[in-house]
Amino acid sequence: MLTLFPDIKPNAQHRIAVDPPHELYVEESGNPDGIPVLVVHGGPGGGCEDYHRRFFDAERYRIILMDQRGAGRSSPLAEFAGNTTQKLVDDMETVRTFLGVDRWILFGGSWGSTLSLVYAQSHPDRVLGLVLRGIFLCRPRDIHWFYQEGASRVFPDYWRDFLAPIPEDERGDLVTAYYRRLTSSNELEQIQAAKAWSIWEGRCATLHPNPRVVEHFGHPHVAIALARIECHYFMNNAFLDDNQIVRDAALLKDIPGIIVHGRYDMVCPLDNALALSQAWPEADLRIIRDAGHSASEPAIIDALMRGVDEVAAKLEGRDT
Repeated sequence: MLTLFPDIKPNAQHRIAVDPPHELYVEESGNPDGIPVLVVHGGPGGGCEDYHRRFFDAERYRIILMDQRGAGRSSPLAEFAGNTTQKLVDDMETVRTFLGVDRWILFGGSWGSTLSLVYAQSHPDRVLGLVLRGIFLCRPRDIHWFYQEGASRVFPDYWRDFLAPIPEDERGDLVTAYYRRLTSSNELEQIQAAKAWSIWEGRCATLHPNPRVVEHFGHPHVAIALARIECHYFMNNAFLDDNQIVRDAALLKDIPGIIVHGRYDMVCPLDNALALSQAWPEADLRIIRDAGHSASEPAIIDALMRGVDEVAAKLEGRDT
């Protein structure tokens, strides 16, 4: 089983101004002349983590990490004014042009798979390949599953903690109830709601309990950006038409694709990946039998690393 490459440091860091007040954090590591690969993080609002660099051979790839609007090291933190799916797609194009990249591989999981797919459907000529994990189609039923009813029955103990900040008379629409608190002028109410929202996701993200993942999701910096921006997007149906990604899947037919999805993914259930693979038969779907949602799970790491190299081999005209 493949494991992550050794830790590396960025060899270049950039701050790129887009629509005011947003400024993006972008970094590069690995080989400046290598195959460009963009890490498209989850959430929305999750931000990149240092270990994301380690999925790639630093001698072979030009590794690009970008924190989306309001997330990670981009500023202002947790800002959702001017923060839409189309704006994020535009930002990716801004970053590509700024870095002088002609075409790149997109490496995205969860919301990162959503955004990668929308970008690829908008700019198929700029995408060398897609390596996607934990497919999230952002359909209303997908949001309902995790934030209203579905995962609640698999993790009823964790669900009680998620419900705790919300009065019983508001629990018929939990996304709206959380949005009220996450946009409150009361900062304490905001952060309490943000931590409950984010920890719920962290607890459900792995097949086996992982305190490190939960601790990361519970960190105030991570929680406030993740919860506020996710809730903003879900209040607006992720700024997508109903079933838009599957509807437009034909636009992906000439792009090499690997889909990695944990069989026991409780955040984004496997039916997301099946629906996409049926609409995009050229992609290779790999169902990982002993994994949930998180990119940090060993079998997911192995499948993603193999997927990246297989896409690169196709680009170089070699058999995989």
